[in-house]
Amino acid sequence: MSERVPPVTLETLPQLLEHDDKVKLAGVDVDGILRGKLISKKKFLSIAGDGFGFCSVVFGWDMHDQTYFRELKISNKDNGYRDLLAIPDLSTYRRIPWEGNVPFFLVHFYDPDTKAPLCADPRGLLKTMVERLEKHELGAMAGATTVVLSSRHNNAPLTPIALAEYEFYQFRAPPSSNGSTSERNTSSTASFLKENPVGALPPLTEGMFGYSLTRPVHNQDYYYGIFDACQQFRCGIEGWHTESGPGVFEAALEFDEIREMADKAGLFKYVVKCLGSKSGITPCFMAKPREGLPGNSGHMHVSIVDKLGKNLFYRGEKDENAPFTDVAYLSDMGRHFLAGLIDGLPDIMPILAPTINSYKRLVENFWAPVTVSWGLEHRAASIRLISPPSSSPKATRFEMRVPGADANPFLVLAAILGLGWRGVEKKLELKLPPLGKGEDVGGTSDQGVRLAKSLKEATQRFMRKESVAREVFGDDFVDHFGGTREHEIRLWDEAVTDWEVRRYIETV
Repeated sequence: MSERVPPVTLETLPQLLEHDDKVKLAGVDVDGILRGKLISKKKFLSIAGDGFGFCSVVFGWDMHDQTYFRELKISNKDNGYRDLLAIPDLSTYRRIPWEGNVPFFLVHFYDPDTKAPLCADPRGLLKTMVERLEKHELGAMAGATTVVLSSRHNNAPLTPIALAEYEFYQFRAPPSSNGSTSERNTSSTASFLKENPVGALPPLTEGMFGYSLTRPVHNQDYYYGIFDACQQFRCGIEGWHTESGPGVFEAALEFDEIREMADKAGLFKYVVKCLGSKSGITPCFMAKPREGLPGNSGHMHVSIVDKLGKNLFYRGEKDENAPFTDVAYLSDMGRHFLAGLIDGLPDIMPILAPTINSYKRLVENFWAPVTVSWGLEHRAASIRLISPPSSSPKATRFEMRVPGADANPFLVLAAILGLGWRGVEKKLELKLPPLGKGEDVGGTSDQGVRLAKSLKEATQRFMRKESVAREVFGDDFVDHFGGTREHEIRLWDEAVTDWEVRRYIETV
C-alpha cells in the first residue's frame, strides 16, 4: 500500500497551497473518464468547503461529447443542463509531477437541490456501497493486478489481500497531418484512422514477448517514466512488465482501501495517457483492440476484513462437510458473498463490459470467461476463488475475471461489493457447483448461465424490472446508466463498418 499523506483539512489548505497559484480539479463520468478544469488558488480556497457549480452535461453526453439520443433525468434541455454541486474530496490531494507539480483534487457530485449524492456519480456509488459495510464496522480494500477489494478501518493494521492489474496495448502515433515527424501526438492517431485501416497503426513493439526484460529498454524513458510518475502521483505500481501481444504492457497497482484503489485505477489511466501523449505513443485500453490477439483484462480481487485487519473470508480451519471441496476453507460470510456474486453477475454485465467492443473479448477459447462460473484457483472461470490450501489464509479472496481494461473501476468495484454484500445480507447459499480443473468454460460440463454476448443483450437484462441491479443500486442509477448504454448501442446499430464494406461491396 502506498505511503499515507497527512490528512488535508480546510484549516491546513492555505499552508499546503502557500506557494501555488492554481489548482486542478476533476470528477469521474459514467465511462470512467476524468472531466475537470484548472482554477485559481483563490477560487479553490473559496469553494473547498461548500463546493461549486459543475455543468451537468458531463452526465448528459457520451465519451465524444455527443448528447444522448434519449435525454436522461440528470442533464437535459428541460433543466437547461443545469449545474451540479461539486465538492472537492480533500483526501485525494496529489501533485501532478509532469505538469509542474500543480495541486490536484478529485470531486464528489451532488444534486444541487437535495444535496444528496448524485446517483450517476461513480465515486459516489462506490462510497454508498462501502458505507453499507461500515455500518457493521467493516471496510473494504482493493488493489491493482486486475483490481482487488478488501477492507480497512481507521488506523487498524492491514494485511495485503490482493492486487489489481491493467493490460493495455500501445501504438506509435503516426506523423502529424502536415508530414512533420518531429512532432508526434495522440491526436494524429484519430486522424490517421479516418483514412487508414486499424491494422496500419504501428504497435510500440512487434511480436509476442510477455515478461521481457529487453523490450522495455526500447522505450526506456517512457517505461520508467510511467513507473516513477505513478509513484509520485499516489497511484503506485507494484509490478510492471510486458504482456503477450505487440506493444502490450501490464501494471499491477499497489493494493489499498477500495475507494482509494478505485481512485488509483482511474488515475493510472490518466498518467499513462498523459505520458504517452508526450512520448508520441497512444495507449489503448479497449477490451479487444486487435482481431486474433488476446484482449485487455481488468480483473478485480475481493476480500473483506474486520476493523482489526482479520480476513473474514477465511474459515479458520477446514470444513470437512463443506458443500463443495473448493470452499472447504471459505467462511460462511465468504460463501454468502460468492453466492451473491453468482446470483447477480448476469444482471450487471453492462458495468463489467460497458462497450460494444467489450464482448469481442468475452468469447470462447481466448482466456476470457463466458459463463457464470467459479472455482478454486480456476483462471478460466468468471470468479476465481483464492484460498487455502493453495494460498495463505490472510490472502483469501475472490478474483472477478469478467471486466476488461475498458470498464470503469469505480462502478466495477461498487458492483462487486454490492452484489457480494447482498449475498451476505440475504444469506444466499451456493447452488452452482465449481468448474472442475481441466473443464472448459462454456463446455458441456459447465452448468453456469451463458453471459450476455452483446451490449444490447446485457443492457436489456440490466434494465428489466426484476433486475438484481435495481435492487442493489436503485432505479435512478440503473435508468441513467442503462440509458447511456442504449445510446452506445444505437450508435453501433447505425454504423457501417469496414468489415461490411469489404465483404459486400462487390458480391451482393
